[in-house]
Amino acid sequence: QMHLVESGGGLVQPGGSLRLSCVTSGTSLDFYAVGWFRQVPGKEREGVACLDREGGGTHYTDSVRGRFTISRDNALRTAYLEMSNLAAEDSGTYYCAVAIFGSSEDMCLHEGGINFWGTGTVVTVSS
Repeated sequence: QMHLVESGGGLVQPGGSLRLSCVTSGTSLDFYAVGWFRQVPGKEREGVACLDREGGGTHYTDSVRGRFTISRDNALRTAYLEMSNLAAEDSGTYYCAVAIFGSSEDMCLHEGGINFWGTGTVVTVSS
């Protein structure tokens, strides 16, 4: 069993930056791939960035590639999403998730293998 808590969301102006954190507890984060997903009202949840269990492979949705960076610190049991050059389209509720099986691509594209979800943190990009 794992418990995931996101933080770091808030209101930011276009062009600004935020860092989201996902603190986990329970089973060691070492065993899981991690991912960040975005939910906007009226739209399907989207896999934004995912990172393989060993930390090598990543997958980013096209709209954030080059602006967002996913990372993890297994010792701190924490995953991060660094977001820069934010735009209004990046607004939404961001959820972290973990998957014990599957690749980062499968996790992001198909929510494959996801075992646990966090409760979300809201990002609003607006002037």
